[in-house]
Amino acid sequence: MQAQPTARSYAQLAREWSRLARRRRDHFIELYKSGRWRHYYSEAEFYTQLRDVLSAADEWEKLAGTRPEVRKAG
Repeated sequence: MQAQPTARSYAQLAREWSRLARRRRDHFIELYKSGRWRHYYSEAEFYTQLRDVLSAADEWEKLAGTRPEVRKAG
């Protein structure tokens, strides 16, 4: 029988996924800056993917506690 995961292991997993999400975000930003995205995506597809990538990176950073949560005014 496997042992129960601890809060520490969950935090470690969140940090790992956050790191992967940041790498993916950086890759998409580089695609944008270089213009190479045009080889792989239509404009609408790329911006949809970019929005999803940025959102995922933000969420993983929140879960991992690597970035303070910013509250929106309103």
